[in-house]
Amino acid sequence: MTAENRKAQALIVGASVAGVRVARDLRRLGFDGPIVMTSAEESLPYDKPPLSKQYLAGAFDASRVSLIDATELGDLRIDLRLGSRATELHAHKKVVVDADGTVIPYDVCVVATGASARPSPWGGNKRVHLLRTIADSDRLRVALAEGDGIRVGVIGGGLIGSEVAGTAAKGGADVTVVDPLTSPMSRLVGDEVAHDFVAAHHRHGVTTRFGVGVDTLSEDDRGVDVVLSDGSQLRFDLVVVGIGASTNDGWMAGSGVETGQGIECDRFGRVAGLEGVYAAGDVARWPRPPMGEPRRVEHWTNAVEQAATVAANILRPGDPIGYDPVDYVWSDQHDLKLQLVGWPDTSKLYCIVGQRDRTPPRYAALYADDMGIMTGAATVNWPRGLAECRRLVAERVPASGAKQRLEALAVPSAPPPAR
Repeated sequence: MTAENRKAQALIVGASVAGVRVARDLRRLGFDGPIVMTSAEESLPYDKPPLSKQYLAGAFDASRVSLIDATELGDLRIDLRLGSRATELHAHKKVVVDADGTVIPYDVCVVATGASARPSPWGGNKRVHLLRTIADSDRLRVALAEGDGIRVGVIGGGLIGSEVAGTAAKGGADVTVVDPLTSPMSRLVGDEVAHDFVAAHHRHGVTTRFGVGVDTLSEDDRGVDVVLSDGSQLRFDLVVVGIGASTNDGWMAGSGVETGQGIECDRFGRVAGLEGVYAAGDVARWPRPPMGEPRRVEHWTNAVEQAATVAANILRPGDPIGYDPVDYVWSDQHDLKLQLVGWPDTSKLYCIVGQRDRTPPRYAALYADDMGIMTGAATVNWPRGLAECRRLVAERVPASGAKQRLEALAVPSAPPPAR
């Protein structure tokens, strides 16, 4: 913002990690006007990654997942309006309307409404769970506490499903994961590496029914019956459905932008066709230069980095900075810490470096494009390997050279000489 309009009002729709970070960064960078942040939820903003792990297990309480508390909101002069669900955006009037008809004006608007768990297409009620919000995690934690050996069915073997399976199994539940893919993590890391995550399930007592889908789900007072596409029937005490997410952008349908797949932005975070409107986090599609087209990335680091870019560009509209990140994603499943950098899901596995055959394994899988350039990596239980892979992907080095650098790093250092 220029000196003439420093008192302009910023409206942040959505108290997600992206929304909170935009507000913080605006203040840090010197924005002095009013900041209004709205949230459809009634609870103070919270962090989502622990909801399927530490918070679900009871190791973290609500204070450990808080993104911002009342004291900081006051210190930063952020007007947080809980229970305010946006229903309309009128860019020509520069206003957002919420569900109770309240009209909120803005000079600059940031859409950070995130995404919601895709609901069960098979129905279900009290014994069928989704996991996206802190209320979802609270409800599931109570259900899991019914006792050791509780039978838990997890439909969907991706990141959230696998994390929930690991948490539930560690807590004493009898867990079965169902997914139509034979190696569900292949969506992210390809078939070969994905097999290690199937093995981790089995190593920790989780039953897998992979390569088979769900036909029907029926619930009664005592449990849930799931009929699979091969005709087999499973009985559970509760079911968790983790089959992806849907963007929270339907409320913008009348604003003139395409909705349903996330809000398209340019590389500066500006929403195409809506002056003074930006978007960040899970709801936003930003260009990825190696990918060739805008893409949504539903992960914490991406939301934080996009928020920083948006805040900076709000304050420098005439000289914006572009966003050209190396994507970073992590997931904790059983005894495996998976960390992804770059774009392994769009490339070919080049090689694996490290100790894959030990338990638990420690290695890096390198991915390359058709020109032999390293475009991504998946590291398992190898923090030093991850740091090196981030540098290698950013430098866009040939995969052959990257392999040599990782092999040198994987060699155990010699013990100090005896005295």
